[in-house]
Amino acid sequence: MTTIADRVRQARLAAGLSQTALAGDAFSPSYISLIEAGRREPTDAALAVLASRLGSTVEYLKHGDDGPNEARTKLEIDYAKLELTSGEPTAARARLSRLDLATVTQALRVDGLLTLARAHESLGQLEEAVAILEPLLADARARGHHMDAAVVATGLVASYLEAGDLHRAVEVGERTLRDLDGAALTGSDEYLRLASTVLWAYVERGDLLYATHRAAELIRQAEEIGSPRGRGSVYWNAAVVAEHRRDYELAQRYTQRALALLGEGESGRDLPRLRLNYAWLLLRSEPAEPHEALLQLDRAIPELIAEGSEIELSRVDVERSRAHLLLEDPVLAEACARDAIARLGDQPRLETAVAQLALGDALYAREDVAGATRAYRWAADMLGMMSANRKSAAAWRELGDRFMGNGDVAGAANAFDRALREAGIRPAVPAVLREVWNAGV
Repeated sequence: MTTIADRVRQARLAAGLSQTALAGDAFSPSYISLIEAGRREPTDAALAVLASRLGSTVEYLKHGDDGPNEARTKLEIDYAKLELTSGEPTAARARLSRLDLATVTQALRVDGLLTLARAHESLGQLEEAVAILEPLLADARARGHHMDAAVVATGLVASYLEAGDLHRAVEVGERTLRDLDGAALTGSDEYLRLASTVLWAYVERGDLLYATHRAAELIRQAEEIGSPRGRGSVYWNAAVVAEHRRDYELAQRYTQRALALLGEGESGRDLPRLRLNYAWLLLRSEPAEPHEALLQLDRAIPELIAEGSEIELSRVDVERSRAHLLLEDPVLAEACARDAIARLGDQPRLETAVAQLALGDALYAREDVAGATRAYRWAADMLGMMSANRKSAAAWRELGDRFMGNGDVAGAANAFDRALREAGIRPAVPAVLREVWNAGV
């Protein structure tokens, strides 16, 4: 069991302070030395001064994790994390909002705020998530806590990515990576995970050439000094880069490597998500491998049920629908697509549009052209309510292919136009000329 002496010393070292710096004007360095040696019991007044300088609390310095407020807060944060993994972000947000995080240690406060930001992000409240993470990152950088900064920056980059602010995502990520380089932390898990997340920003921004170069550099760094978890993260994100370049063979190799590395550690949420991504690749490679894709999905389902969300499970259903369609079983494909739609409910989201595309494909294979058309139109209506990004652009392009195959040239032209616009490509022909052409003049 740790003592006050142990906790003061550990907190001082974690804060990067010498005994002289901790003493400041209030105490002598020898007094701090006596406390850490267990030869002097500090008063509550002295502990209050020390706690403020160490980013801790009097309760924690006196009792450690067994302090009533510290223990209760940690338990509530753990419950909130369980709610998040169970797909209940509203409950997690409410639970965390009731906590007074100003009365606990800095480490627990950061953990609570990071979890609250995740809850906001899961609810699509990206401005609220950014409002939490930006001050946290500034505070971690000011205190020189580079590992905390890396964890916060990874979440912040992801939020900016989701919001479509790609410039800020790259700016935040690269600045934090430079700080980690300066602190000789290149190759740490936190560095590799942040750098891998920044890769997404470059891909989303369309900088595929640079992203490819950066992915190769990260792989080299990870293989030299990275842990299996860090290396797995790098290979996973390098697979995403290869996937966007349509190099599905290389993407498969990188994904297989990531699966092997992440499989070495404890099973967590990353592994089933990676299996889902691998199934996606197998179904889009030439030739497609639906049997192997279904095997990967079957292995992912139990872990996603335990730790995933309904959105992730809906993606499993959509990929199972595609696999069964490739295996010429449109009845089962339709059932899987309907399962995905049922999971997602009525809330407008990109995943619902993708599930409607899968349903339309299954109905078309069953020669239910009218039903397929309704599903495609439903997907179009759903996409029309989405904010523009590269993912929605890809969905519009796929929808255009369906309309074209169904003989709906006007619907296809509109879908392809929306795909171009949402990818950031604006019409170059003046509107007046388009009107003339449309009139047949």
